[in-house]
Amino acid sequence: MLKLIKTRAGISLPVLVVPRSGKNEIVGVIEGRLKIKLTAPPVGGAANRELITFLVKQLGIERSSICLQMGQKQKRKVLEIKGIDEKTLLEKLSPWI
Repeated sequence: MLKLIKTRAGISLPVLVVPRSGKNEIVGVIEGRLKIKLTAPPVGGAANRELITFLVKQLGIERSSICLQMGQKQKRKVLEIKGIDEKTLLEKLSPWI
């Protein structure tokens, strides 16, 4: 089960990123984290930028409403998504979880 954390501004979303994959895709939930495969390498922040761009597109949210909270140089990351509640986020993620 996905472990979402409610914050003052929205929701913290834990993710597990697999860089240098064949395509960008959400593959499910592993150890309470949303597992996301990305084509970008983990060099110079490329995977972090691609992660945010990919989630903005998949979730239909504004770029300004999502930021990397923890894990800038790790596969395990935490994103903060502002202006959304847990129910709405789970509905948007329902095809993958």
